[in-house]
Amino acid sequence: MALASRVVGEKAAANGLLWRLPSNLLQSFNFSTESPATTTTTTTTTTTEASKNTKRRKNKNLFEVAQFLPNWGLGYHMAKTHWTNVSYEITKINLYKDGRHGKAWGLAYKDGIPAPATKKISGVHKRCWKYISNPIKAEVEPKPEAEAA
Repeated sequence: MALASRVVGEKAAANGLLWRLPSNLLQSFNFSTESPATTTTTTTTTTTEASKNTKRRKNKNLFEVAQFLPNWGLGYHMAKTHWTNVSYEITKINLYKDGRHGKAWGLAYKDGIPAPATKKISGVHKRCWKYISNPIKAEVEPKPEAEAA
C-alpha cells in the first residue's frame, strides 16, 4: 500500500513539475519573424562583446607577483606599473596564511642608485605591481678622497 501511494505521489510531483517551468525558459524561445541568419549574427556579436569583457587582465598585488619567483621574490626587483625609474629590491617578506597578503621590506632604487637603508614597502596590497626582469643599476663611483688615502 505504501509503495502504491509513493508511485502515485511521484507521478503527481512529475506532473506538477511540468507546469512549474521557469519563466526564463519561455524567454529563451525565439518567436521572432526574422530569418535565422540575422538572429545568429546578433547573438555572436553579443557573445564576442561579453568575451572581451571577461578577458580583461587582472592586475596583481606584490605577493601575487612574488609567488611565482624563486624564494618568494627575495632579491628580485619589483615596481608599480605607473612608476618610472623607481623599483624595490625585495629583502624581506612577511606573508599571512592566505599567501596574498602580508608585509614587505626592500631597498628602494631610483635611477639605478640604491637608497642607503632598507625600508617597509607601502601599497603592497594594491593591484598594480610588476616584476622588473633587467633592472638598471648605476655604477656608483668611489669618492676621490678614498682613492687618495
